Amino acid sequence: MKLQCDVEVVNRMLPSFGMKSRGKGMRAVLSIGKHLDKRSQRSNIYMMICTAKDRAGSKYKLKGNIEKFFTWFVDEGKATVRLKEPAVDICLSKADANSLKNFLSAARLADRGTDTSSLPLSTLTPVRARDVEQPKKKLTIVSKKDYPLTSNFPYSLEQLQVSYCKLSRVDMRMLSLKALRKLDLSNNHIKKLPATIGDLSCLSELILHNNHLEAFSEALCLSTLQRTLQLLDISQNRLQSLPTQFCQLKELVNLKLDDNELVCLPFHIGRLSKLRFLSAAHNQLAVLPSDFRKLSLENLDLFGNPFVQPNPLDNKMQLKFPLPLQEIASRAVANLRIPYGPHLIPAHLCRDLEVAKICDCGCVCISYYVKTAVSMNLHQVSHTVVLVDDMGGTDAPVQQHFCSLSCYSQFLDNSLQRGIR
Repeated sequence: MKLQCDVEVVNRMLPSFGMKSRGKGMRAVLSIGKHLDKRSQRSNIYMMICTAKDRAGSKYKLKGNIEKFFTWFVDEGKATVRLKEPAVDICLSKADANSLKNFLSAARLADRGTDTSSLPLSTLTPVRARDVEQPKKKLTIVSKKDYPLTSNFPYSLEQLQVSYCKLSRVDMRMLSLKALRKLDLSNNHIKKLPATIGDLSCLSELILHNNHLEAFSEALCLSTLQRTLQLLDISQNRLQSLPTQFCQLKELVNLKLDDNELVCLPFHIGRLSKLRFLSAAHNQLAVLPSDFRKLSLENLDLFGNPFVQPNPLDNKMQLKFPLPLQEIASRAVANLRIPYGPHLIPAHLCRDLEVAKICDCGCVCISYYVKTAVSMNLHQVSHTVVLVDDMGGTDAPVQQHFCSLSCYSQFLDNSLQRGIR
């Protein structure tokens, strides 16, 4: 039975001499196995701790020698074994939780004097230098020949870059790296993202620049990435749209969408309240969603999109007289902020309410409205704006919806008056 973790051996007598422990563990390999006691000439079960400074290891007898186990934080890879003789506490940390539980179980059986044939014992021999190296936190691979085919990625990685390796899919071994904070898979041939990327509960940066992505799945938008993801780079791919649920990634600060085939931005992009850097240059955007007005950015780049010249008289008239009962009821639910969900109303009605439009008058419209586009200076939503076109402009068309003909007429009257002035 072996365990790799950080270890600090604390002498409980230190405080009586006015001394303190170092308070910092060293990388070590712990083994449980048989050792011949030279005094008694009997074989006993020992725990051996090997570190970089002591690769030969220090041995501690286990049978009848464990005073107490402290396992409150075992699920976080931490535990303490208190020995009677010598009077030391063996403090374990940064261990794999399941491996730690198995190791402590074996130590408990050894302490009780359980038949050794039932214990998973190891040979108590010196360890190799690489076995007690500090855990690797950063790994960069930028060549296919350096890509590990037979060995696993170090479990302790916090940053992993694998670029120019012609990967056609995400290696599932990467998705077991629970400490991963930054994953850079740029410059590969990845076509699809597995939903299990969302299981990386610490991931704050995901870089997929220059791949072959055609979609960004709803499952990723609804995963733990909602609480952790701050930077997303999916530029230079083949994306034509992003799901409505994309705006559930509310921790995003930096979003890069350049050089795709996007014909629209997410309807509720204004919900990304923490977003400060947005680039969506060189896409196929003709108009921005109405929710775009709610953004508060530091830097915005929309250069190279085929924005249309807005004309308030050009409109899409999607109204009925009188309004259908379903539209009236849906508007009432939205305007009065009545709670709803698939347990109360049909799922398709929930989806309609999720993309409700806001009229100039402040009321909501669902499926029946007048839609047009108006020009907006992008400095209204961003401190710094990259020019929209070669003519030096910083204006772009933004969608606008009206719940009734009267609201649309009032808007046209106001526009006409501004034009006359």
